[in-house]
Amino acid sequence: MLQHATTHATGAAPCAAGRAGAPGDAWYAVWTQSHFEHAVHGHLAGKGLHVFLPTVGVWTRRRGARRVAERPVFPGYLFVRDAMDRETHLAIRRTPGVVRLLGERWDRLSSIPDEEMQAIRQVVGGRQRIFPFPYLREGQRARVATGPLAGLEGVLAESREQQGLLVLSLHLLQRSIAVTVDGANVVPA
Repeated sequence: MLQHATTHATGAAPCAAGRAGAPGDAWYAVWTQSHFEHAVHGHLAGKGLHVFLPTVGVWTRRRGARRVAERPVFPGYLFVRDAMDRETHLAIRRTPGVVRLLGERWDRLSSIPDEEMQAIRQVVGGRQRIFPFPYLREGQRARVATGPLAGLEGVLAESREQQGLLVLSLHLLQRSIAVTVDGANVVPA
């Protein structure tokens, strides 16, 4: 059984040639083969790229012994911050265990906003207890998973820090009602 313990990040690699990880460079997501995140991190760091692999320590039981194992916060992904030219893109793509960088092609990669990456780095670096959570956005169909409203489905109209507003509609009458739900109990429908 896995229980969440501590969180930290597998360190960011030093920047090569003074250009990787510069303030103007963007963050990119690297999709890896299953369970290859740590190996890809090592290879890319060895190439001098600025790499970030957020991990969480989880308790595992192997052969009757309990120990803490480091698992990626986002399984199958790690992040790189570098000026992305064709050569850098090819160097990343040719790394064993890399599936691809997210985006259309090498000159049209999908970058991650600095604010989002800074928030992830801050939470992971703060060694707070974190756990995976379903990605929900306002307007998305959602279902209450646990509690007295378990099984209830509706549209998530408002999502606040600890609670959400779930809208339930009666289409025949073209009327709706809203109920406040605990955000931890709501999952995508």
